[in-house]
Amino acid sequence: MLKIVEQKGIKKSQIEILEALLRLRQICCHPDLLKLRERKSYPFLPVKLHDIHSSSKLETVIELLQTAIADGHKVLLFSQFVSMLNILQVEFNKAKISSLMLTGKTKNRQKLIETFQTNTSYSVFLLSLKAGGTGLNLTAADYVIHYDPWWNPAVEIQATDRAHRIGQTKSVSVYKILVKDSIEEKIQALQEKKKGLIEDIIGGTSHGKGLTREDLEFLLN
Repeated sequence: MLKIVEQKGIKKSQIEILEALLRLRQICCHPDLLKLRERKSYPFLPVKLHDIHSSSKLETVIELLQTAIADGHKVLLFSQFVSMLNILQVEFNKAKISSLMLTGKTKNRQKLIETFQTNTSYSVFLLSLKAGGTGLNLTAADYVIHYDPWWNPAVEIQATDRAHRIGQTKSVSVYKILVKDSIEEKIQALQEKKKGLIEDIIGGTSHGKGLTREDLEFLLN
């Protein structure tokens, strides 16, 4: 990847850079995210999906949820990958964890919100970071889990604030689940190092101006 950047320059390497960073982030979430892409590209090949033991992150989250739910807590869980939310809901069902899910394609948003707020049968609300990150009041939850890190910490803070709304009477616990020695830890470190790192870098609208050659070496080495 760095050789490509050296040959073409950062501006002309945007597609390759974004693709590499995306795949590194997805593999941290769950190997199935790459398998789903493989199955889409090669539908004639058998692909085994939904093996909880292939993702230590998923196992950790289920253990955390089981403890939190047993103690009477309700949880908001954010991911930027809708396909990851789908995997999570499948595995939660296997673990007898009742959940609701809201993404950008959800039509009955208000009904889902009211159900989560009032129905004790549902302990977990799965939300896509973009669709569920703003404009929602979800004070029934006092646990927030960020399943994967986003480049701009302000987006994560906005999402966490869904539980910090008027009417919240409990302390809110926030967890960021990161894979050790991975791109996720480096994203976290880069967030702290460069407070001005903007979401538009990954959105493709700033043409890579926010990521320097040194940043890429740090992320990819």
